[in-house]
Parts: sequence; C-alpha cells; structure tokens
Amino acid sequence: MRTNLSINPAIFEDVSIMQITTRIIENERGVQSNIIPMRVRYRRSAVIKLGIFIIAALFLLPFLIHQLDHSSKEDSVQELKKRWKLAKDKQKRGNVEADKNIKNVVDNPMGVKHDNKQGVAAPTHGPEQVLKPGILGNFEPKNYPNRNGPGENGKSVHTSLGEKAQAEKAKKTYGFNMVNSDKIALNRTVPDTRHEECKYWHYPEDLPTASVILVFHNEGWSTLLRTVHSVINMSPPQFLKEVVMVDDFSDKEHLKDKLETYLKKEFKGLVKLYRNKERMGLIGTRTRGAELSTGDVIIFLDAHCECNKNWLVPLLARIKYDRRIMAVPTIDGIDWDNFKYHPVYGPTHHRGIFEWGFLYKESAVPERELRTHQHHSAPYKSPTHAGGLFAMDRKYFFELGAYDEGLKIWGGENFELSFKIWQCGGSIEWVPCSRVGHVYRNHMPYGFGKIDVKIPVILLNYMRVVEVWLDEEHKEYFYTREPSVRGYPIGDVSKQLKFKKDNKCKDFKWFMDNVAYEVYDRFPRLPPNKAWGEVKEKSGSKCWDTMGQQVGGGAIGASYCHHFGGSQLFRINTKGQIGVGERCIESRNGNTLHVSFCDVQPTGPWEFDELSGRIRHTDHDKCVESGGDGQLTLQPCSSNNNQQQFVVNEVYAWKR
Repeated sequence: MRTNLSINPAIFEDVSIMQITTRIIENERGVQSNIIPMRVRYRRSAVIKLGIFIIAALFLLPFLIHQLDHSSKEDSVQELKKRWKLAKDKQKRGNVEADKNIKNVVDNPMGVKHDNKQGVAAPTHGPEQVLKPGILGNFEPKNYPNRNGPGENGKSVHTSLGEKAQAEKAKKTYGFNMVNSDKIALNRTVPDTRHEECKYWHYPEDLPTASVILVFHNEGWSTLLRTVHSVINMSPPQFLKEVVMVDDFSDKEHLKDKLETYLKKEFKGLVKLYRNKERMGLIGTRTRGAELSTGDVIIFLDAHCECNKNWLVPLLARIKYDRRIMAVPTIDGIDWDNFKYHPVYGPTHHRGIFEWGFLYKESAVPERELRTHQHHSAPYKSPTHAGGLFAMDRKYFFELGAYDEGLKIWGGENFELSFKIWQCGGSIEWVPCSRVGHVYRNHMPYGFGKIDVKIPVILLNYMRVVEVWLDEEHKEYFYTREPSVRGYPIGDVSKQLKFKKDNKCKDFKWFMDNVAYEVYDRFPRLPPNKAWGEVKEKSGSKCWDTMGQQVGGGAIGASYCHHFGGSQLFRINTKGQIGVGERCIESRNGNTLHVSFCDVQPTGPWEFDELSGRIRHTDHDKCVESGGDGQLTLQPCSSNNNQQQFVVNEVYAWKR
C-alpha cells in the first residue's frame, strides 16, 4: 500500500526537525486511525496509547521512508524543511522567484554555491574584519617612536654642494640618490598616510603566517636594508614567519660577504638569503622565492620599500576571508632624489587598468564598485595591479601555475597573473589600510644580460599573455596598437591553454564586461590601421622620427631610416589619427608637428592619400613637408612638391 502525504507548508514554519518528523508521523497515524476502535483512543491508559503509537509508527515506517525517498532529490529531512519553508514564503509574498529557490535547494542540498562555468565550488569564507568607530583596532600599534634625524617621519634630505658629483655618480649606478639615502637611518619613521578609519578596524586574531619575498639585483645598501628593517619593525612578529631575500646574480661587493654577515648578526635567522647562480630576471626569481618560502601567505615587495603602520594585518585578513583574493597594498611614493615619503593618491580611490598596448594605467574607482562598500577605507576590487607589491595565499599561487615560465625578465607578469586570477575564479582587491612606500627610480640603471629575442622582451611577454587570455576580438585590439610584432614566434603556450581549459576559466569578454568595464570608456578600441610603419620620404632617405619628444615637448622631425621601428613607427588609422605608441601626432600651431595625447574618441584630422603620397591636416588644410634640415612642417598642399610625398612601409624588425 502506498501512502500519499499531503503536506501543508504552513505547519512547518519555525519548527524544529523533531517537530517536523513528529507531525509527518502523526499525519500517517491519522490515515490509519479508522482501524483502531474508538474506545481504544479515548479509554485506554497512557501506557497502552504509547504502545499503540510505537506499533503504528513501526507499521508505517516503510511508507514514510518510501515517501521521503521519492518526494525530492534531497537526502535529509532538514532539506525538506527548507523546501517547505520556501514554499510557504512563496504563499506569503507571492514571490515568483520562489520556485527557482526551491529548485536550488533540491539540486544543491548542501547549499554550496556553484559556478557552472567554472565547475568549482566557491571557497568557504572566513571571518570578516569589523570597523568599530572610536575603539582602537586590535592590531593598531600603541606606541610609535618619535625620532629626530635626517629623513625621520618621511621628511626629505638634501645634497650639499660638495656631494653633487658623488650623488650624480650614485644616480647613474643605482637609479637613486644613494648619497641622500645613506644619511637616513635604516629604521626611520614614516608618516601615517592612512585614512582615519583605518585605526578602528578590528581583524581576526588567527591570521595566516607570511613570507615576505624581496628580489634584488645590484641594489644600494641602505635602500635594501631599510626595506628589511621596515618589514620586520612594522609587522606583528607572530605573523611574520620569514623574510626571503633572493639575489639575482648581483656583482656589487657590498652585497656579498658584508650582507651575509649583517643579516646573520641583526636578524638571527628570521631573514634568509638565497643567491641565483645566473641571472634569471625578476619574474623567474620571484617564482624561486615563492618556492623557497614556508609561510601560508607570500608577499612580494620590491627591494626599495618602506612599510607603514599596521601594513601587514589588513592584507592577511583579506586572504583569511578568501584565499583566492590577491591583496594589494596602497602604494605611497618615496622620492628617488630626496627620499621624501608622501602619499601618491588623494582622497579618491584608484585601481589598476590598462590601455591596448598593455601599458599599465590607473583610474578612479567607478561608482559601480564604490556603491558596494559601506566604508571609505574598506578593500575594493581592481582589474589588475602594478606588479611589484602584493600578497597571495602561497598554495593558491602555485595552484594557478605561478608565473608563466615563458615570460622573460620583467614586464607583463602583472597582467598574466591578474587575468588568470579573475578569469579562473579569484579576485584582486586593493587594501587602503595597508600602505607601503616605494622608491620610483629615475631610470633603469642596469641591463638584463644577453637575451635571445628579436623584439623588445616586454612585447614578447605581452604577446604570450594576449595569446592565452584574450579572445580573438580583443587580440586585434592589441595587434592594431602593436602591428609590428604580429606573427613573431612566442614559444609554447600549450601548458597555459590547458590550464585555462581544464579549470573552465571564463573568457576575456566576461572579464571586460564584469571587471574591467571602464577600460572601454577610457581606452576605446582603435580604428583599423590604413597604413603603418616607417613614413619615408618618397624621393629621399629620411623617415619621420619622434626624436625622443614627449607630450608638451618640441617638434618631431625626420632622420635617416633605421628600419627598427620604435621612434620611427607610426600608425595612420581609418579615422584620421596618426599614432605613435600610446600617443598621437598633432600640430598645435599649424606649422610644426608634436606628440600629443590622443582624443578619447579615436578620431583625428589627418588624411593620407596613398596615390599621391600626401599627408594632409584637414583642420589647417595643409600638407606635411620634409625640409632638408630634418624638419617636418605644415605647408600649403602642392601636387608638384616631392617634399610632400611620402610612402609608408611596414616594418618587421625581427624579420631582418
């Protein structure tokens, strides 16, 4: 005999699981009650009633099990409760979405959120940080030293007249004014640049441990050691497991025995020094540092940084909350000459984006993201990051495959890791309450050794990122901007493509639509190139050349064609722009040509007639003319003037 249970959801609202089970049994008992004489139900003793109840329950148990087994896909009575409560909610609210919710409970009885495209369960979130206004945070430093001395509290120091020559030499060697840096204490204080709210955040007590990884090559003594002291002095000791220093084949004398002796004496094993036996470059050396580390979290810093108050805990707290978050500190500036510590940003939050040549950019956080946060100092999402300073769960870093081992030396690794994180289920957050100062060099003082690459190594790295993580449409965004590298062999990316496929990572369009949506507004797709390459005199041997000029600088000109692209590679697109790199060519005065910012909407005043070879500025109704002295000027157009005739030749320097 099959018993059909008709359950009124209203009776299961706000009741325990035992009550639910009891009411189901009572319903079954009522169905069979006619076989029990009336006098039994009303006149027998309580003991007899209890016995009958037990017998009836045992008799009906097979029917109950059968009904529960077929009523839904759920495997627990607890899930029945959820389903019936949702049905009741539907009755009470008239919510047409209730059916979808009930289906989710049935199809997913454990309540775990699944991303069908990812095929991976969302991570379990840990405890959240809590803002308690007026109550000092549980990790906020109570006593902060107040010292006097050169550079203390982040103040600038200055070079005397007698030190000028030595300072200039140091700048060429290190990219910094090491004369001024050496005047400053290795444990100097810096100003608290955080938002006032940051003092009142309370963080989980049981945070993961951290390994701070410092990669260096021929770094100055004081900038390197100030970084180490800063990390240790400004970090709670219970969370700082180690500082891992990896020397990328330096040859400076002060970085040999002297450094080893200092580290052993000062830090008693907390700082570990490893050395590469050959030059590996930043990317490979960072991966090696991560492999050598033992902390739960790896934090990469450049070797010329200074950490601010309570910088570490906010980063660890985000990773404690979700191990698939890359946590990025807010970066303050340290002047390369006078070493003044200063905030780079005002009250407006910024985040990392890019243009289509993959130059890293930053823009104000869109209102769409800001609306998701209650507090100004709360962490917020960012499409990408600058690459130098960030924290990640160590295991997660390697689960993602670490850095693409085909990336060489430096550049593009920030985009590779960012796209991989976002498209494969993770996220990137900038953490305003974690502040770290960074010295920006005035130039790169050293090379990278012999590299068997026929294009700029950074473009090779970009190409590997593009070919793995971008879709076909967005690949064209890049190759329109960098046409001269199209077709260059980038090496094997099958491992990266397999990872992307195996992990069911989302496509790049999803990333652009949901994460980096403001890039389209700031950097729209460039129109197709009508012509690109060297703009050469038709009857001469000179080519247009930016002559190293930047926006606001002097006029561009013409110099002998070198056939390597670079400053002689121009793009004339179908909307009238002449582009060079991320910039455009304009005439401010109607006479000479200058490098300028491109209009956001990619249109311009130029027309190129391939038949006549003339390049006309439509606003001034003049044509570009090449003078014998290497000047480019706008002159009245003339069909008989061969100095106004140019040919544009595509340049693939790597094919030479």
